[in-house]
Amino acid sequence: MRLARHGDTVKVHYTGKLEDGTVFDSSRDRDPLQFTLGEGQVIPGFEQAVVGMNVDESKTVTIPMEKAYGAHREEMVLVVGRNKFPEHLLLEVGQQLQIRLEDGQLIFVTVTEVTESSVTLDANHPLAGKDLTFDIHLVAIG
Repeated sequence: MRLARHGDTVKVHYTGKLEDGTVFDSSRDRDPLQFTLGEGQVIPGFEQAVVGMNVDESKTVTIPMEKAYGAHREEMVLVVGRNKFPEHLLLEVGQQLQIRLEDGQLIFVTVTEVTESSVTLDANHPLAGKDLTFDIHLVAIG
C-alpha cells in the first residue's frame, strides 16, 4: 500500500464537526475534496491528518484551533457607524458582507450586531477560536 505524502494530490471525503457534534461541512453529498499535500490548500491540521494515510483508510481527528483557523482575534472586530452603509441596505446579524479596504483588498465580514447607530462587523473566519473534529476517508492518491 502506498501512503499519502507531501507532493501527492489526494481526494478525500470528510465531515467536519464542532465540539458539540454540530456538522459544519461535509463532502458526502458531493465530489470528494481534492488538494495537493504540502501546498497549504487546506488548514494545516487537516493536511497533517491525511499524510501517512492509505487509500480507503478512514480516521477521526480533532484539530485544535491553532492548526485550524486560529484564535478569535478581537482586533478583527470593528464597530462602524450605521451611516457608513447605504440607507436601503437591510443589515441582519449573521449576514456576510464584502468590504473593500483602503488598499483595495476585498475581505469578507460577518454582521454580529446591528443598532440604530452602529454595525458590528467580525472579519475573523466563522470557525476561528474553535477546535474542529473531522471524519476523513482517503478516496484516492493521484
